[in-house]
Amino acid sequence: MALPVLTLYTRAGCHLCELAETHLTALEFRYTPVDVDSDPALRARHGDDVPVLAHGERVLAKGVLGRQRLSTLKLILLREAPPT
Repeated sequence: MALPVLTLYTRAGCHLCELAETHLTALEFRYTPVDVDSDPALRARHGDDVPVLAHGERVLAKGVLGRQRLSTLKLILLREAPPT
């Protein structure tokens, strides 16, 4: 079973965003970082609420994305994944 590719909405200079990326990488998540300040629509949608981890339009988590929280999320996503 493979994890889906997620989107991590971030902002330059955001310590929580940097920490989230460190944990996502360590836990072998597949994700694409997107700077919310690069697009006015994203900035309006997320405001100061970064980091935000999403799968398509589904927001999976936001705020402090610690290792334990992401580990739990990984298990949930693996359970939801279609069998290969």
